[in-house]
Amino acid sequence: MHRGSCLCGAITFEVTGPLPPPNACHCSQCRKQSGHFWASTDVPRAAVTIHGADKVTWFRSSEKVRRGFCSTCGSVLFWEPLNKGVVAIAMGAFDSPTDTRLAKHIFVADKGDYYELGDGLPQHAQ
Repeated sequence: MHRGSCLCGAITFEVTGPLPPPNACHCSQCRKQSGHFWASTDVPRAAVTIHGADKVTWFRSSEKVRRGFCSTCGSVLFWEPLNKGVVAIAMGAFDSPTDTRLAKHIFVADKGDYYELGDGLPQHAQ
């Protein structure tokens, strides 16, 4: 089981089962919300238990996606496509160790101009 929380601890979560390899999203929405690129792992929604769920504020960032953050400290925790049965969880919110390694970069056509990607991982324009 993997555990994590927001910065203030008002929201904690548990994920049963192994964490899939995370990806780094460089789209403008993820960059604006997180302050840089967004690294997350996609897990089945049924595998996630959220404690303090009343502190999660959901923002519908598009017709297909909502993003969850702590209403107390502002920590960005979740990215959830509607009606897909999965939720992406911010890698930085997990307690260590996660036993994962970044697998790929996505939406690199949208990445910020202030950094380069040189880790040799696969890069996808979208």
